[in-house]
Amino acid sequence: MFDNIIKFLKFVFKRVTKLSIPYFSLGENNLRFKITSEFIYKYPLSSMETKTRYDSYVISAYTLKMDDLYLEYIETYVDTTWSGDTFGLFISLLKDEISAKRFDLVEEYIYPHYVFRTYFVDNSYYLNLVFIYENSKNIFIIDKKESLFTPLLRSFMKTYDFDFKNKFNNNLDFNFSLVKKNAINNYFRVTSS
Repeated sequence: MFDNIIKFLKFVFKRVTKLSIPYFSLGENNLRFKITSEFIYKYPLSSMETKTRYDSYVISAYTLKMDDLYLEYIETYVDTTWSGDTFGLFISLLKDEISAKRFDLVEEYIYPHYVFRTYFVDNSYYLNLVFIYENSKNIFIIDKKESLFTPLLRSFMKTYDFDFKNKFNNNLDFNFSLVKKNAINNYFRVTSS
């Protein structure tokens, strides 16, 4: 009987540990994405610039800037609410920052905690976006090519092929942040009681 109790407790501990793994984490020069409780996709990082962002509504926030990727991580306090659709606010700021006149959605894939989108910008180039959300965490990723977008999406959909080759704008230089612009644009605020 004692052995059965020990086995049960080990089973419960293993389940709770697997479920508590975040959907996104940064560590040891890797971005880690939880796909299932048994599989985590790792994306290696190199030559990145990190900036910590501060706001009274966030616990932790930073941006990562690499050659092909730009990422913003925002973890808000529990009593903080967004003033609109979180991903929509990010896309709106992105369009303003790159002065896009046209921002046409050409594909979208939605999985639990993940949204993948490809946009055709100003009838000129493609831009891949990944949005990851947890309870009070939001992660926005811009992939200028498809270095992360395609392999990460293939973790969900094995047969995915990126059909929009050779139309990228590698000269884009991102240096914006929802957290940095919150004081001006009021992206989030304390929830009213």
